[in-house]
Amino acid sequence: MGNEANTRLADLFGLTGWSKGELARLVNRQAAAMGHPQLATDTSRVRRWIDTGESPREPVPKVLAALFTERLGRVVTIEDLGFDRRRQTGKRQTGDGLPWPPERTAAVLTEFTGMDLMLNRRGLVGAGAALASGTVISNAMYDWLHTDPALAADAPRLDHPLHADQADYDRYEAVPVGSQEIESLERSVEVFRAWDAARGGGLQRKAVVGQLNEVGGMLSYRHPVHLQRRLWGVAANLAVLAGWMSHDIGLEPTAQKYFLIAAHAAREGDDRPRAGEALSRAARQMVHLGKPEQALDLMQLASSGSGDRTLPRTRAMLHTIEAWAQASLGRGQAMRRTLGEAEELFVSDKGDVPPPSWMQNFDEADLHGMQALAYRTLAEHEPSAAAQAQVHAKQAISLRTSGHERSMIFDYLSLASACFIADDPEQADRYARMALLTIGQTSSHRTWDRLREMYRLTGRYSDYTRIQDLREEIESTLPGRKKSGGAPRYRDV
Repeated sequence: MGNEANTRLADLFGLTGWSKGELARLVNRQAAAMGHPQLATDTSRVRRWIDTGESPREPVPKVLAALFTERLGRVVTIEDLGFDRRRQTGKRQTGDGLPWPPERTAAVLTEFTGMDLMLNRRGLVGAGAALASGTVISNAMYDWLHTDPALAADAPRLDHPLHADQADYDRYEAVPVGSQEIESLERSVEVFRAWDAARGGGLQRKAVVGQLNEVGGMLSYRHPVHLQRRLWGVAANLAVLAGWMSHDIGLEPTAQKYFLIAAHAAREGDDRPRAGEALSRAARQMVHLGKPEQALDLMQLASSGSGDRTLPRTRAMLHTIEAWAQASLGRGQAMRRTLGEAEELFVSDKGDVPPPSWMQNFDEADLHGMQALAYRTLAEHEPSAAAQAQVHAKQAISLRTSGHERSMIFDYLSLASACFIADDPEQADRYARMALLTIGQTSSHRTWDRLREMYRLTGRYSDYTRIQDLREEIESTLPGRKKSGGAPRYRDV
């Protein structure tokens, strides 16, 4: 028994609206449904969990995680509830439950995806959680990311080498896999990645999460080292996709958790550059949410933790994200210096080493697209930067190929926004309408967020007839518009 209150459990319990007696009854009922009819919890025991930090025995933590997940409509894990399943000595966790021990990665992956799928099945949404701060994540993961992985500890230490400890709420029979199965999984990642680039994350997210859940079960077995490493790579790639798709449709806490799972999985597979790229996704998420300083914390960890095997093109990509965060803070000199370094790194990549699959989408078009976004963001602080944003956006558009429709929409929105800031509403109207032509064909909420940003810039030109028409078209395109007429109440970002 502990002697300190479990504040994490207390905070989540407060959100549910349950009484302690009601939670006790729900635990008993859910446990019976999960195959544990002998469990008998009462009000006093619930009080001890919350007030004195007593840790319940299995299967209670799993039962509680399932109950809180369903009640709050977003994934709640055992660690979120303040319980450490393995109670490892000498491994003090942070307030956000990070990092988890290496041998827990497969279990965390399986548990989290299982919960996510349960929410999908029941039509719930991933809302109500708080993002962990970039500083907390960086402090928690720095030492672990900078040490060499112990591949011998890839899988949980189980009594039998062919035993998988599946989550009680999502049972299935996992089996060991060979090279052919892993090749099929790797090809499926490419299919999912292409779909996401073209149409956004909403339509295939559940399929990616389900595939990741299966891979988590496979990782519960001890495969030969070369196969286990590849399987961790598949898990990292799928977790990044699940996170990016979740971010793309506004499931922000869920997205962050997947990015962290991806970093852990890549690290277990001895792929530090992949771990760094996964963390850079979390940084991009922070900038999008208006938290650029936290993004810079994450980018420092991503860059330093990527290791010396990181290719120049990957380092260039990391620099563009850092530059975007600097632009959000109005640090024009730092942003220009960082983008200059990104350009130098990009052209220094001789292509003699094939890029990893997860970097193949970062080409010259993406480089210009990120530069356009950075300059367009800086233009909010330095209007003169809008001209350079237009140059890079036009370059990106000219280089885009089929299959990157979402990125093309972002390019047009950056270009239109830069034109508005540069006091050129006629050109802005033209490019904005190019974005509107295809924006309805994606399931990306991020494109709507960028469209809202551009809508805000149209306000000063609302007495222009063409801009009035454009504003009306935007209002009819965006979800959540007011039916009574007038401008929608969109947040300014």
